Amino acid sequence: MSLKELLDDRIIAVNLTAKNKDEAITILSQKLKEADYINDVESFKKDIYLRESQGLTGIGNYIAIPHGQSESASKIGVAIGKFQNEIEWETLDGKGVKVVCLFAVSKDHEYAQNQLKLLAEIAGKLGNDEAIDGLLKAESVDEIKNVFS
Repeated sequence: MSLKELLDDRIIAVNLTAKNKDEAITILSQKLKEADYINDVESFKKDIYLRESQGLTGIGNYIAIPHGQSESASKIGVAIGKFQNEIEWETLDGKGVKVVCLFAVSKDHEYAQNQLKLLAEIAGKLGNDEAIDGLLKAESVDEIKNVFS
């Protein structure tokens, strides 16, 4: 399964607002629940925060890729949110975050392997300055999808 196959309009949004990291994760988790990627927001968030406690997911350049395996996840998905404001987040470069790519992955072994491939694919895309610039300037779901296509 490729990243392009996972880009679902229902779980991608622009012009979002959040006061903090928890609010941003909650907003994207609710999108995942509404689109049937996860079955419980609070349980899913608990698993995301467990992974957050193990290392930084703010990769720099205003981007974060929170992820973790969760029993709440029923299928693989990546919710992408572009926020209007900079959100305080633990990052490699000390800057806040404006784009969050939140992965939903079940604890199933096959899904876990797919998660690693998808994280590598996203990291590869986000290693490109043009891709980051495209995400930060995106004003529509299609513009976000084009960055990852």
